[in-house]
Amino acid sequence: MTKEYTLDGSKITSLEAFYDQVSEILIPGAYWGRNLDAFNDVLRGGFGTPEGGFILRWNNSGVSRANLGHPETVRQLEKRLERCHPSNRELVRVDFIRAQKGEGTTVFDWLIEIIQIHGAGGDEAEDNVKLVLE
Repeated sequence: MTKEYTLDGSKITSLEAFYDQVSEILIPGAYWGRNLDAFNDVLRGGFGTPEGGFILRWNNSGVSRANLGHPETVRQLEKRLERCHPSNRELVRVDFIRAQKGEGTTVFDWLIEIIQIHGAGGDEAEDNVKLVLE
C-alpha cells in the first residue's frame, strides 16, 4: 500500500507556513534546509519519506493557491533579491516586477512544478510522488 501524506492547505498562509507543513506532516523530526531546493530533495526520499514513492494529498489547495499568489510571490522574490548572487539579480528583478503586476508564476506554481518533477511524466518520475489537489 502506498504511503499517503495530507497537507492542510488552510494552514498554508505563506511559503514558510508551507515549510512548516512539510516539517510536521512529511518529515517530522528531520532537519532540512527549508527552501525550494531542500524541498525538492525531500521529495527524492531519504528524509523519512518512503523510497518507493508516496501520495501527497493537498487539502484546501484553493486556499493555498490564493495565499501563495502574487503578493506572497512579491514578498519571496524581494527576499531572494537581497541574498541572490549578483549574476542572478537581474533575472530575479524581472520576475519581481512581473509579480508586482500580478503576472508570471506564483509561489503556489513553483511548489506544484517541483512536486510534478517527481511524478508521472516528470524528469524524476522514478521517485513516484503523486500529487492530489483537493
